Amino acid sequence: MEEQMEKLSAIAQAKPYKIIISKPAGGEIPYRRIVIERKESYYQAAAYTEKQVFHENIPPEKLAEYLGKTAVGQYLQVNAWDDAAEHIYLCSKKGKVTYKTKKKVQTAAKASGSHNRKKQYILEEGTPIEPLVDMGVFTPEGKVVRTMYDKFRQINRFLEMVGDAVGDDTSETLHIIDFGCGKSYLTFVLYYYFTEIQKRNVQIAGLDLKADVIKNCNAAAKKYGYENLHFEVGDINGYRTDAPVDMVVTLHACDTATDYALYNAIMWNARMILSVPCCQHELNGQIQSEDLGLMTRYGIIKERFAALATESA
Repeated sequence: MEEQMEKLSAIAQAKPYKIIISKPAGGEIPYRRIVIERKESYYQAAAYTEKQVFHENIPPEKLAEYLGKTAVGQYLQVNAWDDAAEHIYLCSKKGKVTYKTKKKVQTAAKASGSHNRKKQYILEEGTPIEPLVDMGVFTPEGKVVRTMYDKFRQINRFLEMVGDAVGDDTSETLHIIDFGCGKSYLTFVLYYYFTEIQKRNVQIAGLDLKADVIKNCNAAAKKYGYENLHFEVGDINGYRTDAPVDMVVTLHACDTATDYALYNAIMWNARMILSVPCCQHELNGQIQSEDLGLMTRYGIIKERFAALATESA
């Protein structure tokens, strides 16, 4: 206990602007997680139950005492951020403590005080993220490959939308299904985002028709150590699950697969749906009109029209 208090005191002395206390040590712990934010002259703690949140103001000189009283023996993880680094406190159920800090990379704009600041991304350079390395977006050192900056920005924008959708959700575990996951690049990134950045518990299932692709995805999940991410071969139409579904993701699922995914999401009362319609094949094959002869006579024009109609729907 003395070592635990020492490390938690070190976090308090760093004067962090944000602290997250997570991973309850037992089922009897009343709060799923506690978020502490620095205000002008005090800290404010927000303690989340399954359905409620309770607030408490903490004087700065009492922060170390609060962390010790709250975390020791009750929570297994504390993450804190100050202007220079992230502080990570991990405690095993046997009481063994691991404590480390990750220094932030200072940008030139910040160092010079310039207003021309570099955009801050959710996935920052400098940290090798295995799925992004395998995708060719990151180098093994965690740098963005120069020709992949557009893809890097797209991935971060996707995670921003996910974060907006989740909002202040306080459920203990998020259950997510990705229909038509394909090679699952974004599925792996989504798992990393929730577990490593948001420090949330998630259960993610990916579904696709291609057995070889699913085999490779499961092998990759095992390689990354993503224990709560698995993939199944199956048709979206008729897919069944007994687990509650919080979020359904369907990005460019072919033909009517998006329709089936949306139908299932509604039937399951999914609280969040992230959907981008796919290709125009289904609509393309049904466009038959003499009045639109000029449009349907030429394949490329017909394809573009079908794509626009699909996106607008």
